[in-house]
Amino acid sequence: MALLRSYVAGGWYTAPDEGVALHDATTGEEVARISSTGIDMAAALAHGRTVGGPALRELTFHQRAALLKALGSSLREHREELYALSTRTGATLGDSRFDIDGGIGVLLSYASKGRRELPNGTVYVDGAVEPLGKGGTFLGQHIETPLRGVAIQINAFNFPVWGPLEKFAPAFLAGVPSLVKPASQTAYLTARLVELIIDSGLLPEGSLQFVCGSVGDLLDQVTEQDLVSFTGSAATANKLRAHPAIVRNSVRFNAEADSLNCSILGPDATPGTTEFDLFVKQLVTEMTVKAGQKCTAIRRAFVPAELMDPVAEAAGARLAKVSVGNPANGEVRMGALASLEQREEVRRSLKSLLSVATVVFGDPEQVEVIDADAERGAFVSPVLLRCEDPDEAAPHEVEAFGPVATLLPYTSTAQVIELAAKGAGSLVGSIVTGDVDFAREVVLGIAPWHGRLLVLDATDAKESTGHGSPLPALAHGGPGRAGGGEEMGGIHGVRHHLQRTAVQGSPALLSKVTGRWVAGADRNTGTEHPFRKSLTELRVGDSVTAGPRLVSRADVDHFAEFTGDTFYAHTDEEAAKANPLFGGIVAHGYLVVSLAAGLFVSPEPGPVLANYGLENLRFLTPVYPGDELTVTLTAKQITPRENADYGEVRWDADVTKQDGSSAAKYDVLTLVAKTLAANS
Repeated sequence: MALLRSYVAGGWYTAPDEGVALHDATTGEEVARISSTGIDMAAALAHGRTVGGPALRELTFHQRAALLKALGSSLREHREELYALSTRTGATLGDSRFDIDGGIGVLLSYASKGRRELPNGTVYVDGAVEPLGKGGTFLGQHIETPLRGVAIQINAFNFPVWGPLEKFAPAFLAGVPSLVKPASQTAYLTARLVELIIDSGLLPEGSLQFVCGSVGDLLDQVTEQDLVSFTGSAATANKLRAHPAIVRNSVRFNAEADSLNCSILGPDATPGTTEFDLFVKQLVTEMTVKAGQKCTAIRRAFVPAELMDPVAEAAGARLAKVSVGNPANGEVRMGALASLEQREEVRRSLKSLLSVATVVFGDPEQVEVIDADAERGAFVSPVLLRCEDPDEAAPHEVEAFGPVATLLPYTSTAQVIELAAKGAGSLVGSIVTGDVDFAREVVLGIAPWHGRLLVLDATDAKESTGHGSPLPALAHGGPGRAGGGEEMGGIHGVRHHLQRTAVQGSPALLSKVTGRWVAGADRNTGTEHPFRKSLTELRVGDSVTAGPRLVSRADVDHFAEFTGDTFYAHTDEEAAKANPLFGGIVAHGYLVVSLAAGLFVSPEPGPVLANYGLENLRFLTPVYPGDELTVTLTAKQITPRENADYGEVRWDADVTKQDGSSAAKYDVLTLVAKTLAANS
């Protein structure tokens, strides 16, 4: 059989030995062989640092996001091929879609978030400018820039597509190259994924490398600029976390490990309610999707003591309808485990659980299968257990990584919170109830032990993505036993790959470093109104000052009548005088903003296409009839859109009174054509 290739140092590499055989989870036939013998791990990391890193850092966040989108679209064209190969891992078509479509969805989600939430530049600005002196000439600003190393990503066997892509996407968007090392059992599917990615020609060379086989001395080569992300057992995570090079160099280490996830049925969810049915359906689904080989699957099902029998009966009846066998057969709802070794591991874990629990459904040692040999394939029956004493240790400590869950009774809200915490840290938990008070108490009680919590009820069920479906926009990780790390989590996942640095200096220096105008930096007040400049002509710091404009009592009265805003501070002299904040009639804040717009606007058709909002608006000093307003508008940030003929401009607006005090400060957001021709 073919020896799987690695992709390192700019080329494909085939090991010189025969490697280790990998087998079809359903038939037991050899699929491929795997070996990383002879790979120069130091050279691979050096290639990522010196070739991949610089190429990625030349791109802006938006350009990297566009490449992720293009890659996701490219991989969509190969889904059928990947589905077919995924069958050999024991996955049904539904399982394969969960893995493959889910992984592609991660790429597209990060592409979208990158364009919407990150600047079209190479520096991420974190938070507001911090004044460090009284005169405004010495400031501080936190910036975040890509680490100069490689993101080493060691993945698990259960999601050979989604797993690597969930780590790759945020690293790539951050501007950090990846080195992917898949788990051996299903590495042939990841290998084909990587071949498709490399063959697409979309990614800069060195931004993705792939080691198929043992890591060898890879971790010996890590530096303070590298990152390590691991998915697998807690025991292996602890071993890697303690690696001398990782400890010595304080390498950022992220782990997603064991997780005894729970689902809690609320006392209100009695038989016949929508929530009861949702709980049972979700439990069976989480047991059987991917044959229970999911880090997010439900392992502990907490049920009000008086509902144990109805839940056991309903879940058993639903499990009886789950057909097991060859995943290529359309009648099969649950395929095989990833390998025979994995089946034996599940059976060993079941023996520990059976010392304190009884079987509600299934047979740990045998199962009837469709269109397959039950012994040659890594098949196991779904097994639902019941433990009458919820304080027994095994259900809270032993994870059978397969289609196995345990029903556990509880008698009070306080008790179920305590029982959930016995998992010592989980990726996800769910509460199925229509009682929002019960849900709130449980959410706040168990949140410290969970990375994500789903509250499922009749209202959100139709749109819910389910207990076991991690989403790119939300945290995927958990404390304690679950590894203590976090993958994805939206832009937070990107920032894991960036170094946060506090830069101190003058306004001009901070403006230059961040690419954003900072108050106190020079303004360009040329003769041409900045609204007459296209996006390619406009520069950060371009500014216009307009005014003064006298605010009269007639203006205030007219605005009140026209808008219907007749709040007493604008209309009732006596009441306004009694107001300790004003002491008399004041202009509406929105009148001040409206007058300012009238001052700074350039009304003729031009490159400014639209005003699409204000942000950070604050009214700082009351404006009284007789005051004069002046506004200074300065281009603060310019963000071209990669695939459009316009971009976004953020303007700093400062509305001042005749004594120089600021009446209002805010950001004006506009869309501006890249060229004058684009607006014609």
